[in-house]
Amino acid sequence: MSGIANSHGLDGTLVEPDWPPLTFDEVRSLLLQYPSLGKATQLLSVSPRPFSAASVVATQKQRVFIKRHERTVRDAEGLREEHRFMAHLRRRGAAVPRVFPAASGQTVVETMDWTYEVHETPEGVDLYRDALSWTPFRSIAHAHSAGQTLACLHYASQGFQAPARESRPLTAGFTIFAASDPGAEFDYYVRVRPALSDYLQERDCREETLALLAPFHAQIVPLLPALPPLWTHNDWHASNLLWSDDSAHALAVAVIDFGLSDLTNAVHDVAHTIERNTIGWLALVQDPAHPESVPIYFDHVFALLDGYQSVRPLSREEALALAPMTALCHAEFALSETDYFLSVLHSEDKARMACEGYLVEHARWFRGAGVKLLDALTTWAETRWPNMRGAAPQ
Repeated sequence: MSGIANSHGLDGTLVEPDWPPLTFDEVRSLLLQYPSLGKATQLLSVSPRPFSAASVVATQKQRVFIKRHERTVRDAEGLREEHRFMAHLRRRGAAVPRVFPAASGQTVVETMDWTYEVHETPEGVDLYRDALSWTPFRSIAHAHSAGQTLACLHYASQGFQAPARESRPLTAGFTIFAASDPGAEFDYYVRVRPALSDYLQERDCREETLALLAPFHAQIVPLLPALPPLWTHNDWHASNLLWSDDSAHALAVAVIDFGLSDLTNAVHDVAHTIERNTIGWLALVQDPAHPESVPIYFDHVFALLDGYQSVRPLSREEALALAPMTALCHAEFALSETDYFLSVLHSEDKARMACEGYLVEHARWFRGAGVKLLDALTTWAETRWPNMRGAAPQ
């Protein structure tokens, strides 16, 4: 078996995994419930992703990708939410892997402690397999292709009729700053997550976050009616794409990992893509006293946007919304991650990194050193609609 036994840590290092890796005996037993796939013959890899255990497994008939979740993180219905979305995308022509049904007809196998899902392994090179979130593309061409593929996914997502996800750990929705009163929506978000509620009662994260992000909320509120609801990926990092080859000019040919998907809007997904791939946030973790040292990969930002625009041009209002959304889009996932660390892993140290280090510090950065990125996004939008500066949204 090849692969990495350790997991991606919050500071960019490799650490002991929170969840035990899949074993050959475990996947062999699981695949007995998938007779059409044949028996397991070899465990080929161990994923370094931190929130679940996953491996590529060879069977008598093909290779498959098996993922195991702790049930409080993803129960059967939580996974079915994702699988229904993926099935819709496939029907609409998106390059998304099939989720195999077991002999029961269900795409989830649930035990007392775990839930399992078995995916096909799509064609393509897992070029960014070991890349952390918040690390850049390897080339401008990769960024451009990632933007094109994201736009194609947004077209494919149209027509998927499903409500926003339930209050589950590890999702990246957009409800708090989509509300006219983000403070009240923040309080509701926290109230239905008791461990998070208890944690925040002893800290200033709520007040500081709302104060720091208030100007961006004010900018985006009048634009929200022009952002149609859409189910989105919300974790569009290069490592969640498979590539045509290992060259600098490779094209994105498949999309994986819909664990953070939810009902948001297209601009939210584009902003998340900028936040995940073009800002070197790990520099802020390593040297929080110097936020100005955080690199911004502007060439990747604009290649990504050019790729997206070549398939699905943003509307005038969407373009205006992109800068404030880029400052806002991290907030809900940071809270969700904080709750996960508290309620599932029972780690206040990790919760502190997610809340104080991610939620608050990133909001501070956008009010300081990050203004240059937001200004660049605003300028980019204005060059496409030269008369829109200061104009009221239509």
